[in-house]
Amino acid sequence: MACGLVASSLNLKPGESLRLWGEVAPDAKSFVLNLGKDSNNLCLHFNPRFDAHGDANTIQYYRVQQQGRRGLGAEQWEAAFPFQPGSAVEVCISFDQAGLTVKLPDRYTFRFPNRLNLEAINYMAADGDFKIKCVAFD
Repeated sequence: MACGLVASSLNLKPGESLRLWGEVAPDAKSFVLNLGKDSNNLCLHFNPRFDAHGDANTIQYYRVQQQGRRGLGAEQWEAAFPFQPGSAVEVCISFDQAGLTVKLPDRYTFRFPNRLNLEAINYMAADGDFKIKCVAFD
């Protein structure tokens, strides 16, 4: 995947939320959302896969990646898949001191602990078959 949207000075503080509105490509294979301190220190790697890397209609995610450690941490898989190719989607990510809550279509919610003990999320990268149309901070 080529690099899509990257933001490096978000300053998302506990109690704040990030909302992304966009469109999933009609021929979507996968997309990725990464959040953290920077590209080497992620508290969330979120990867819905429509048909990629041998996976279909599943969400792969990692809870932590720290600079100097190999890999992204223990990968997790979620069978709930509220995405449809060619559809408009809203993803809301709320941040508090304990962690992140990702709210997806059809009321699917995932919770990720703040294992890096971040006081702010400064980095976001989005890539793949999800075209972001609007970003808002609450």
